Amino acid sequence: MGFRVNHLFFFFLLSLISFSMIVQSSDDCVYTVYIRTGSIFKAGTDSIMSLTLFDSYGKSIAIPNLETWGGLMGPGYNYFERGNLDIFSGRGKCLDTPVCAINITSDGTGPHHGWYCNYIEVTSTGAHIPCAQQLFTIEQWIATDHSPYELTAIRNLCAELDSKPKSHVQFM
Repeated sequence: MGFRVNHLFFFFLLSLISFSMIVQSSDDCVYTVYIRTGSIFKAGTDSIMSLTLFDSYGKSIAIPNLETWGGLMGPGYNYFERGNLDIFSGRGKCLDTPVCAINITSDGTGPHHGWYCNYIEVTSTGAHIPCAQQLFTIEQWIATDHSPYELTAIRNLCAELDSKPKSHVQFM
């Protein structure tokens, strides 16, 4: 009889842990990021790229390293090279509204830190939110040796996408 009680206890404990994991994961969304590197000479980079996604309320999801977060191109693939379309996908907390602003930043490391980005496209979906997709045209160097001489590019489309003036996204 004692063995049966222990069996039930462990079954109950395992069920509780599984339930808490399911509840926790249902709050997450899946974000897929498509990044097109320009085809111009020396457009590729070896730097680490980070991305922050924002909703219209200014809530954000920070991705400190796109490759380690969700690089889908396979082992040994060289991301952010000239002409590449790189794909990344990972999970994160669901934002209250669709992604409408981004901050892409290079850490400036590596022998080729300069990078020319054509565009970034972000899709998001979750259990309790509709699928959303947004294209951010970048068309600039993210480098200290090319104009605009910055390692960050910010694109904020929140006001354009919002029919009501409720956009509170601000960048410092």
